[in-house]
Amino acid sequence: MKRIGLISFVFVLFIISFSGFAQQPNSSINKSYVIVLHGGAGNISPENTPPEKQAALKSALSEALSAAKQVLSKGGSSLDAVVAAIKVLEDSPLFNAGKGAVLTAEGKAELDAAIMDGKTLKAGAVAGVTIVKNPITAARAVMDQSVHVMMAGKGADQFAREQKLEIVDPSYFITPERWKSYLKIKEQDSIKRVKEKFGTVGAVALDMDGNLAAATSTGGMMMKKFGRVGDSPIIGAGTYASNEACAVSATGHGEFFIRNVVAYDIVALILYKEWSVEKASDYVINHKLKEQGGEGGVICLDRKGNIATPFNTPGMFRAWLKFDGKSEKIEIAFFK
Repeated sequence: MKRIGLISFVFVLFIISFSGFAQQPNSSINKSYVIVLHGGAGNISPENTPPEKQAALKSALSEALSAAKQVLSKGGSSLDAVVAAIKVLEDSPLFNAGKGAVLTAEGKAELDAAIMDGKTLKAGAVAGVTIVKNPITAARAVMDQSVHVMMAGKGADQFAREQKLEIVDPSYFITPERWKSYLKIKEQDSIKRVKEKFGTVGAVALDMDGNLAAATSTGGMMMKKFGRVGDSPIIGAGTYASNEACAVSATGHGEFFIRNVVAYDIVALILYKEWSVEKASDYVINHKLKEQGGEGGVICLDRKGNIATPFNTPGMFRAWLKFDGKSEKIEIAFFK
């Protein structure tokens, strides 16, 4: 009897040990993550982007990738990752977002931003904010701390104050370079002569839990008038994320992106036609949009980690970091 009891005890230990061993891989089913960024599309070429400017841009994009990586590599959410990346780009004077944003016809900075959660389809956006240091944090607060999706103008600024976000004087956003450009264009007195580089910034991310998120931030169109709002803060136009399809952040001539609901159009093609993220985004940007005269590009990321970055302009500042659980790959590119 004692021998039978001993055998039974050993057998039970074996089963427990085997079960624990078998379950170990499940605790780390997926250690992969991806972050994709853009810093604007438009009249971008080696001729008008000197080597020193390219080096500065690569440094800023690399810093943004690193900020997102710090979140994702520790198992953080894709939402936190895109916010971390966008904040770095908003703080850089090199892009049309946050500090260094383009100016309105009145010589002011009016900033837009949006964020969307691919898991829940919750979203938040702000338009025309003037005192929030990082507009993307205001968009996140709208999503997390209010019952609304979008807030605009003075109301959005007041909400940001109440949420105790970092507030700055409006002059913070105006850099000497932007002011010089504003005065030059004002002398020309024609918005049609403005050859924008569409320096809007955006990020899409996939975290270890398989959740997608998208975020976009911009100063809008140079010399814009009458409280104009572009596509960036409009969910479905410049920003969208769905775990069932992909995450999208756009940059370009906003009016075309709004009329074509570009971000959601890409998602819809994946959902309803079962197109790949590459085929859907290429069709919308390089065929549908281009035929109408709409210029710009998008960054897209699906739940399998597939990346697409089509654009129909001479260039688009873009970067991505991909970790498959074993090795990391990074790419930063500007031109076609």
